Amino acid sequence: MALGAALFFAVEHMVLKKGPVHQANENGTEVAETLAKLEKAQELIKKSYVGEVDEAKLMDGAIQGMVASLGDPYSVYMDRETSKQFEQSLDSSFSGIGAEVSKEGEDFIIVDRFKGSPAEQSGLKPNDKIKSIDGESIQSLTLYEVTAKIRGPKGSKVVIGVERGDASKNLDITVTRDEIPVETVHSKRFKLEDSQIGYLEITTFAKGTAEDLKTELTKLESEGIDGLILDVRGNPGGLLSSVHEVLDQFVTNKKPFMYIEERNGDREPLSSVLEEKKEYPVATLIDGGSASAAEILAAGMQEVEGYPLIGEKTFGKGTVQQSYDLGDGSQMKLTMSKWLTPNKKWIHKEGILPTLEVSQPAVFDLVPLQSAVVLKKGMNDEKISVLQNILNGLGYEVDRTDGYFSGSTEKALLAFQKAAGLKENGEANTATLAELDKAIQTYKENPKHDHQLQSAIEFLGENE
Repeated sequence: MALGAALFFAVEHMVLKKGPVHQANENGTEVAETLAKLEKAQELIKKSYVGEVDEAKLMDGAIQGMVASLGDPYSVYMDRETSKQFEQSLDSSFSGIGAEVSKEGEDFIIVDRFKGSPAEQSGLKPNDKIKSIDGESIQSLTLYEVTAKIRGPKGSKVVIGVERGDASKNLDITVTRDEIPVETVHSKRFKLEDSQIGYLEITTFAKGTAEDLKTELTKLESEGIDGLILDVRGNPGGLLSSVHEVLDQFVTNKKPFMYIEERNGDREPLSSVLEEKKEYPVATLIDGGSASAAEILAAGMQEVEGYPLIGEKTFGKGTVQQSYDLGDGSQMKLTMSKWLTPNKKWIHKEGILPTLEVSQPAVFDLVPLQSAVVLKKGMNDEKISVLQNILNGLGYEVDRTDGYFSGSTEKALLAFQKAAGLKENGEANTATLAELDKAIQTYKENPKHDHQLQSAIEFLGENE
């Protein structure tokens, strides 16, 4: 997992500012005393510590400690190597599992996953708390040490232990690392009776997102559309400059699409350059994985133009970060301000409510089941509860979901094995679990099962 998976999705200014390690303070004496204290501690460690001391690591640790003391998961220090990884993550692809990880308090949290990434396919979910990596506790590690452990060459595997909700046991999820392409815009058209509805999915707001979206939108409009869906579900954010350029294509300049509020309370409005809105209606799909820049887009679409938001409440990240080059290849990303919606609301930790709330089928919350042992009738295990929920979600009715492998569970599994062309033995072996995983993915990829998408298509069909 590249560092971008941990940090890129904070709303950030694109310019990497250069700045000194130490900034001026009105009280020069106080600065001198602070630096003298730091130097004294450094010299004491170098001369007296029982082991060998790496001076570069000592300085990195000092800066990391200062930033960590802020208690802000989005303010971070990146050493030279980590900074390089971060910059690479802004390119067209990177190697990893495709997940965004943040530190909140003492917990390492999965904020979101790239669409179609190994993280998503393996069943990692937003709000999962990472407790171990390859069987080792990560309690004493920094965010960067955690991301370094998760990273690895394409094709290699990593076992991530997560705590999920109120589950009594942690889940061990095996993920196969892969090259993660950053293709941020995907387009389709849906036919609804006599209407053509355009669809643009924005997975992240990266450097080339606005230009790619413009290309795909021009293609859709040339083919003819009567309405448009913007899908930012699961979009964890990205560059402020990128979402600004995207909003320039949909939101007019009649009012700012956001405000940046500084520490002193000053507010800077940001507005689109667009003079006239689209001739066709537009709806935006959102969910709990829509965060940061995705929420800026959602708020602008709703509060400036009155375009509906369809789906579920967004994540709730209302801060802006800026990166500073510290001169030696390292950099510091610091939360510099808040951002407010066009109606001057701060949505941090609150999220944005949809205009039309629509939940997805239960199958969309199911995760692939991994088991080292064959699950069979008479067994009692938490993994069997997952199996039962999967079978029910796919339409193979089971009488219980408490983890006891009942006769009804066996019957449902036999029916699935028959439909999948597997050996019908009523046992959840490796082959059966793999086919169940494929069935879940196939179900999710069918647009007819996507209740939020279907609601948006119907809404636009009625309001064209």
